[in-house]
Amino acid sequence: MSESLGFNLLHKDVQRWVWAQNWTALRDIQERSIEPILRASCDVIISASTAAGKTEAAFLPACSCIADTTPDGLGILYISPLKALINDQFRRLQSLCEILGFPVTPWHGDVLRSLKDKQKKKPSGIILITPESLESLLLNQAGWCTQAFSGLSHIIIDEFHAFLGSERGCQLQSLMHRIEFMLGRMVPRIALSATLGDMGQVASFLRSASKNYPCEIIESSASHSDLKIQLRGYLNKAGEEEDAATAFEEIIEDLYKILRGRSHLIFANSRSRTEEIAATLSDRCEKDGVPNEFFPHHGSLSKEIRESLEVRLQEENFPTSAICTMTLELGIDIGSVDSIAQVTAPHSVASLRQRLGRSGRRGDAAILRLFIPEDEITAKSHLLDRLRLETVQCIAMINLLLRKWCEPAPNNQYHLSTLVQQTLSVIGQYGGVRANQLWSLLCETGPFSLVNQKVYACLLRALGEQDLITQTHDGQLVLGTRGERLVENYTFYTAFNTPEEYRLECEGRVIGTVPIDKPLVTGQLIIFAGKRWEVLYINAEKKIIMLKRATGGRPPKFGGSGQMVHDVVRQEMQCVYTQKAIPIYLDKSAKEMLSEGIECFHSLGLNKNNALQIGNTVHVLPWHGDQITTTITVLLRRAGLAADCFGGIIDIGNCSLDKFYKTVESTCLSDKPSSEELARGIPDTIVEKHDPLLPKEIRDLAYGRRFFDVDGAVEWMKKFYLHH
Repeated sequence: MSESLGFNLLHKDVQRWVWAQNWTALRDIQERSIEPILRASCDVIISASTAAGKTEAAFLPACSCIADTTPDGLGILYISPLKALINDQFRRLQSLCEILGFPVTPWHGDVLRSLKDKQKKKPSGIILITPESLESLLLNQAGWCTQAFSGLSHIIIDEFHAFLGSERGCQLQSLMHRIEFMLGRMVPRIALSATLGDMGQVASFLRSASKNYPCEIIESSASHSDLKIQLRGYLNKAGEEEDAATAFEEIIEDLYKILRGRSHLIFANSRSRTEEIAATLSDRCEKDGVPNEFFPHHGSLSKEIRESLEVRLQEENFPTSAICTMTLELGIDIGSVDSIAQVTAPHSVASLRQRLGRSGRRGDAAILRLFIPEDEITAKSHLLDRLRLETVQCIAMINLLLRKWCEPAPNNQYHLSTLVQQTLSVIGQYGGVRANQLWSLLCETGPFSLVNQKVYACLLRALGEQDLITQTHDGQLVLGTRGERLVENYTFYTAFNTPEEYRLECEGRVIGTVPIDKPLVTGQLIIFAGKRWEVLYINAEKKIIMLKRATGGRPPKFGGSGQMVHDVVRQEMQCVYTQKAIPIYLDKSAKEMLSEGIECFHSLGLNKNNALQIGNTVHVLPWHGDQITTTITVLLRRAGLAADCFGGIIDIGNCSLDKFYKTVESTCLSDKPSSEELARGIPDTIVEKHDPLLPKEIRDLAYGRRFFDVDGAVEWMKKFYLHH
């Protein structure tokens, strides 16, 4: 440590704690973070892989700051996306805070009231909190917050990537801005994350560039462990006997044989798939008369079930595999696992990178196994299946992962649902606020900078018409009767919402429910229960979709993740086809499937053309992400074509290539519609939690910006037409 310049800057009691850990040296990010955090005149972003010491990189110098100055009130506000991560950090920070002589207090819904009351009586030290609990504090304990936060030295945000571009992230931006407004000064922010893309964009999410506050970016220069990858392919046979093993059953059998006896994380892309895999593997253990070592982990499970599994992984006494959704992507300390298994294609490169960070700790190689099912190709197979798109998407994502690329967060969104929440919360916090003050705080200087005064006035009028707010004789806006009831309910504190489930009906029979999180219009085709259906009617009020069976052979099974695929991923998929390279990490079955896909791509001339006709259907492959592909589809539908898109391919029924080319030409020559105009044609633009409180005209504004890219779509159509 004598050679460490940073170590000598730390408070002597912090140095004592470091010595007690028997560390021989600080890690690179820890060394480089000390000076800028101690200086406390800039924001800091610390980006490094899981278990690289990010927590200590932030807390050692931040704790030194408050140990030296002993602020009146809280010194550090730590914000986490997960209660489990707060509990984990509480355990890690206790010994450090004991040496320093100030408390560290976890603060969320599961924490004992007595611990919170102790902080309320004499605020000091560190609070570890979720955005929702911080929302509750500002709304219900505004006076206490003003006093308790008066000496705040730093705000630390953990797993910052989990907030980027989301409603919850926008809420967090607003909460931090409201704290600074309340204090009348800037508070340095420290963002920690293992997965970040465009660092300049990340800095703008941490604090608006208009604030003119410097930001120092610290990325780990430490070498990463080796990576071992295997992609295993599985075939769903067509027309097999009842007792033939399906691809899913074969995947379960391989998971059991390969993973049993050690500890792993198995990621599935949905809670239902997670439960199905866990239950089937548990049954397999019981069948063999061996102890079960496969357990589900997702947000719908009770706290006790989740925490008992986390403890079992930490203690490493028994082989344990957690079958999980994205809940275990984040930095909860679960010790080291031997490998990561991914069943079906991952949602994104960022997600894959984050998941992989859970393996390969302690210097061992990180191990990633992907288990990818495909359908056997028949005369009725859809082009999606024939191109083996799911296998190719996995390969494209691995290529991008190895090049250290990941998706940037969605940018320039309106987040009107969260603006509704923050408007009601600020009014509740201060009792009464003028409209121009609200717009100035939340929009002009806050995170809702896209919202102009005209749009905000429309939003306020809508809230007034629903008795959520009302105006006093002196012009102050206060909560209305309905508004008071809304903010007093604990559910108000969350900004995010899961997509609402729609009931699917066919000829009076309910066939299931499905969350709708992408544009849906009458006449469109959807995939459900392994069949293709045509949408006859959408009842947005009752959340019902009337369907009829659609013809056209076996439907594609691709998609359904709810997350949009990025342009770069689809363009990399096109490169996989054109370059014809077979990665060495594919098993025999996956190699055969990829070869089939590449052969299909070239035999159909897709290396030269983006459109082809098979029967009376035209297939268009723009090789763009879901936003542009969806927009092209909607523009074609507006022009009268029966267009649908699945997994990046646009299908146009009852159409010829000549008719398609003429439609593209007329669309390019026509006036370009706005994304808002396209949204007007979508029956239900309610996506986020408070969208039902907004008038459709401004809801369409936000919806269009989120789902459509008219400029990108028209640019592609023009290039396509000129090339043709």
